[in-house]
Amino acid sequence: MIIKILGSSGSDFNGVKYNDKKVEKGTGELMLMKNFPSFINENSNQQEVRDYFKSISKSEKVKKPQFHVVISTKFQQHSKEELTKVAENFMEEMGYGNQPFIVVFHNDTDNNHVHLISTRVDKQSGKKINDSYERLKAQKALSNTLEKLYGLKSGEELDKLLNYKISSLNQLETLLKRNGYKLSKNTNDEKSFNILKNGVKLKTISGNQIVFDNGKNDNRRKQIKAILSKYKEIYSNKVFKVEDNRRKRSMLPEEKLSEIENHLKMKIEFESELQKKLRDVFGIDMVFHSKEDKNPFGYTVIDHKTQKVYKGSDIVKMNELFDFTPNKIDKKLFEILKDYNIQNQESKKIVLEFISKNNPKIEIKDFMLFENRKKKDLEMYRKVQFEVKDFIKNSKQNYDKNISITRGEDEKIYAIHTRYHYIGELQSLIGEKEFQKFMNPIQANEIRVQSKEKTEINKAIDEMLFEFMKSSTAAKDPAENELRKKRKKKK
Repeated sequence: MIIKILGSSGSDFNGVKYNDKKVEKGTGELMLMKNFPSFINENSNQQEVRDYFKSISKSEKVKKPQFHVVISTKFQQHSKEELTKVAENFMEEMGYGNQPFIVVFHNDTDNNHVHLISTRVDKQSGKKINDSYERLKAQKALSNTLEKLYGLKSGEELDKLLNYKISSLNQLETLLKRNGYKLSKNTNDEKSFNILKNGVKLKTISGNQIVFDNGKNDNRRKQIKAILSKYKEIYSNKVFKVEDNRRKRSMLPEEKLSEIENHLKMKIEFESELQKKLRDVFGIDMVFHSKEDKNPFGYTVIDHKTQKVYKGSDIVKMNELFDFTPNKIDKKLFEILKDYNIQNQESKKIVLEFISKNNPKIEIKDFMLFENRKKKDLEMYRKVQFEVKDFIKNSKQNYDKNISITRGEDEKIYAIHTRYHYIGELQSLIGEKEFQKFMNPIQANEIRVQSKEKTEINKAIDEMLFEFMKSSTAAKDPAENELRKKRKKKK
């Protein structure tokens, strides 16, 4: 989960207007309005909300009172309700718990996210809320919020990583960087190091605390070599570049960003299916080392099972294990592809064809899409089911660009949902009855007509019988009349 504080162009609270437009378009949803007076509520228009913000934000010392924040999660890992809860707790951590604020959920990108809008002017005192090192505070506040709500404790994770066995300072730096931390020298003490995450300093360690383990004779090294040799034959060892073209937003003010933006370098990583499988199955993580956009010159093996870091060449020579290709892919697209529930070769082919068809300028190779057998959560699966069923029923009236129906080489029909990164057999998603209607629309229509005709005939027959019985109720049965005559004669 990441957080970003957006810049403000003035005191008009345009963030309210921006989010109101999203709601009108159907790509936004107002989730929460808190600490507003009773005359400002969900039914108030955006101008009324903006006017209220402006009325309590009059301060000569505050030129840009709008506090506008975005909290985003990777894809749909957190629901709109979960993000709203995170947003509310985040505002408490930032000192905005008693301030009026709104939370609006957006669903118009690959990643679920919420916008938070408030004012930097304290509504009680009329003074400016302290915004020194605001971006650093926001990172810390989000970290505390996630720890409180989900038990994600950075301190415990960091202490665990610092207990890994390493043989060099570079290995420690690689280990920390791979897990989202940064190791830097302490400017006040040359023999100490600071450990940061998202720009927030979490810990300072002395160089004397770092213990190096140079032992090379261990059985685990041989086990890892055997595992690498075996799985190299099962999964693709082709390595390709993953380029991150998104500009890294520094902790500098917005007005300073334009000065350094052109000097920010594109981040390049190297990936392969073999790497992913070893990481997922055995807890063996492999990190390549390279300069600029050139092929790697070496790699490091991080064994999370035994909590030890190895120099890759001490286990298997890099060029003996991996096949480096000139192919490359954008990181955003790569993350999306990696999130699909690819169960087999057939579903892999279908997703590749679909992506290539919709992105003809992008060349995606088979080895760039990894097998991913993890099951999507039940809530997301239900959403896919509902939307695919709705798409099938109303395909003529509505067009949903997130859903596509296609036939595979195995002659089965598949549904692809691009928003939830899901591919599955249509029959299992919509049920046998709806699937047969979809496959045989003419026959299904004939059955409906026949059923309607049958119902009308049965209805007519019932009406005739009813009239007959009605007309014959006054008359007696002839056999019954004859029986009565015989009884009278006997008497």
